[in-house]
Amino acid sequence: MGSTTPVIGIVGGSGMLGSAIATAILRDGAIAPECFWISNQSGKVPDLGQGADIHVTSNNQDLVDACDGIILCVPPARFPDLKINASGKLVISVMAGVTIDRIAAQTGASRVIRAMSSPAAALALAYSPWCANPAVTDEDRKTVELVLRACGKTDEVFDESHIDHFTAITGPVPGFVALFAQCMADYAESQGIDANVADRAVRQLFLAGGTMLAERPERPADHVRGMIDYAGTTAAGLTAMIDADLHSTISDGLLAAANKAKSL
Repeated sequence: MGSTTPVIGIVGGSGMLGSAIATAILRDGAIAPECFWISNQSGKVPDLGQGADIHVTSNNQDLVDACDGIILCVPPARFPDLKINASGKLVISVMAGVTIDRIAAQTGASRVIRAMSSPAAALALAYSPWCANPAVTDEDRKTVELVLRACGKTDEVFDESHIDHFTAITGPVPGFVALFAQCMADYAESQGIDANVADRAVRQLFLAGGTMLAERPERPADHVRGMIDYAGTTAAGLTAMIDADLHSTISDGLLAAANKAKSL
């Protein structure tokens, strides 16, 4: 690829994750609509809120032939049936559990990037780490940064196995966070608080907590330590959770999710 804006296409661009990434790219203006392709089974333009001038096809190979960079966003179970020749192209995969070597072998691409994102990309709130094989060029790195920064935050990581762990940690939005929120709302209801009030309170708590964690320099552990040192009501609750080994329970759950990603 040269220094001009690349032509990018998403194979599976009408699914939950694919449409979220497409929405982010078009909203951000990272790629102009005329330089953007989507393939889906119907060949019809999906409702992305904008970008009516994008190219849509039901033929995956037509997309590959037209694009400089191809984002693979199909369910991992369907990857074995994906028949494309992407030789000479940059391939960026956001498929959980599918390794760089498998992608290269099946698509014929020598330049492969494996990433993880989430549907939060539609709100530019995803965290999208990525790992590249040795053939990926500096220009390719600019391309993947262009795409993934439109989705939210991103980092290059240098151990491919870490992508499985990020699949567990940051891929299932709201996933694990929603489970913790459910536990808090259930507690409130068990104490006689109206369900709608409990729901509203917990939603606002997680909005505030997430915003503070995102915008303040302290790490999560710093916030926990500060609350415990304050020795107030929250300290009593945090201490009880720590004594119950909540840390291990969460770690076990994340490891189970990461192992599932590896087995796909």
